[in-house]
Amino acid sequence: MSSSFLFVVPPLAGHVLPTIGLGRELEGRGHRVAWAGSELVLRPLLGPDARVLRTGSRLFRPQGGSGEAALRSLWDGFVVPYARFTAKALDAAVRTERPDVLVVDQHTPAGALTAHRHRIPWASLAPGLMELGRPFPEAEPWIEERLRELWRRADLPEEEYVDPRFSPELVLALTSQTLSGEALAGRATALVGPVLAERPPESGFPWERLDPTRRHLLVSMGTLADDVSVDFLRRVGAALHLLGPEVPAVVVAPPELWEAFPEWAVAVERAPVLELLARGRVSALLGHGGLNTTGEALAHGVPVVLAPIRHDQPLVAGRVAAAGAGLCVDFAGATAQHLAQAVLTVRQEPSYREAAGRLGHELLAKGGARTAVDHLERTASTRRDPANDLVQTIVASPADPLG
Repeated sequence: MSSSFLFVVPPLAGHVLPTIGLGRELEGRGHRVAWAGSELVLRPLLGPDARVLRTGSRLFRPQGGSGEAALRSLWDGFVVPYARFTAKALDAAVRTERPDVLVVDQHTPAGALTAHRHRIPWASLAPGLMELGRPFPEAEPWIEERLRELWRRADLPEEEYVDPRFSPELVLALTSQTLSGEALAGRATALVGPVLAERPPESGFPWERLDPTRRHLLVSMGTLADDVSVDFLRRVGAALHLLGPEVPAVVVAPPELWEAFPEWAVAVERAPVLELLARGRVSALLGHGGLNTTGEALAHGVPVVLAPIRHDQPLVAGRVAAAGAGLCVDFAGATAQHLAQAVLTVRQEPSYREAAGRLGHELLAKGGARTAVDHLERTASTRRDPANDLVQTIVASPADPLG
């Protein structure tokens, strides 16, 4: 039976990209799919044919500090303001679209509140370990306070409160037991592994500049780390000079830093990460520990060197290192010599590639989009009678959600 699904995602590529594979799997099974979010961000990622319900755009402010300070910056500088900014548009989108299920990124709590108001089943989407791993438990009461305030602004009954990050019906976690740890006990969580799907092509990527006789080191520090990665990337450049042309590289970096890298390094603003991995062109990843890129590398049996910056990245890096699939280095303090040695170690020691292969097999065995959509279809089967929903929506919907 065909159902309709609405993805609610923040304007962050790493959060949007996994939904591409989920959407294609749903459509392949005959379901209707739409996205709610910033068309400015979503359209280039999803392509011209995707149905996008626009909520407007809001700039993602640069995040300050590290540790708990960075977490507070994320929530106060983006998550909460974005929830308030998009609330009215989301409410209108749900009234128009009448989806059977909302799939809500954990960092778009307004989607969960909208689903609750309209009495629509919803699933939480956890593309990272930020909320699953709770890296800063001391900040949890403070986050809970922010979420309860959003709940009150939405004029939802206090006695019905549920944490908008965790659907009581389904939490889709794009990871596996080894990377998620023990933090998920007692939740309706499905570990589905990474969602690997073809993405819009990176036009202009210089494939012809890659050394056809060697696999390359891939350096990618994430799309939101440009403000803090300049010094680190300069040290990477020095490390590549030390390693020499025997270790060719593809480096994702701003153009103003390209002069720091040797001629045997291909420096680009964006790289087709999945295509490079799928073509077998990558020998190792040097990254920041984001779950998406790290999981994609491991899924292809590629060992990693991780320099975590903030948020859940230390959790990911620590668990990968504990599994023997890579090494951790100090983002702030690792010298060029340290970085060069770490890269050589994971490239040359067979144990790292073997462990990466084992961990990648564990991730892929979770089923990715196929398993996730199995769970989403079961969630859709719980959809309440539409006539009852209409009555509840009229009664429960405030005129000004989230104020």
